[in-house]
Amino acid sequence: MIRVLIVDDHAIVRTGLAQLLGTTDDLELVGAAADGAEAVTMATELEPDVILMDLSMPGTDGISATAQIVAVAPSAHVVVLTSFSDQARILDALQAGAEGYLLKHSEPEVILAGIREVVSGGSPLDPKAARVLLTNRRSPGPETKLTEREQEVLEMVGAGLPNKSIARRLGISERTVKAHLTNVYQRLGVTDRTQAALWAQRHAQRRTD
Repeated sequence: MIRVLIVDDHAIVRTGLAQLLGTTDDLELVGAAADGAEAVTMATELEPDVILMDLSMPGTDGISATAQIVAVAPSAHVVVLTSFSDQARILDALQAGAEGYLLKHSEPEVILAGIREVVSGGSPLDPKAARVLLTNRRSPGPETKLTEREQEVLEMVGAGLPNKSIARRLGISERTVKAHLTNVYQRLGVTDRTQAALWAQRHAQRRTD
């Protein structure tokens, strides 16, 4: 059973998402927070597997809450669920540690699939969010240079290694591997593991030519 925490300042949204989760056999609602500060507290106390995070909330917003949750509840996967698809919010949310970015107008099945996907190691992205990332990082320049650890992770992805093997080789957690991959995706202008692997293989070939 996948344990889900809903974070949204609108009661009608929290109710609707709760009802949506109730239609499934594998997703369980463990709590609902009305703001970011409450979300951080509940994430620590309830230990959810997935947190559906709104961004625009009074007090502690979703981006700040995501950064705090990543620090205090590292086993939780944060998936942003918002009405905003502008570049700044998307990049800020992913840099804060969110592993997915979905929009509230998405079909219910898309939201449910996103929850399941992030638990399975994926990074669910709404097509609008994916296009923003591709536009922003289409041609990596000096300012998007990968860190040494990100380069190591990328090379292992290019070699076809799964996150568990990468974590074991580097002596880090799988969650840390995923965090590095999220940064890599942003820097390279790709949206998934396959594209990152192809990018790594293509550039490795260029260095040997």
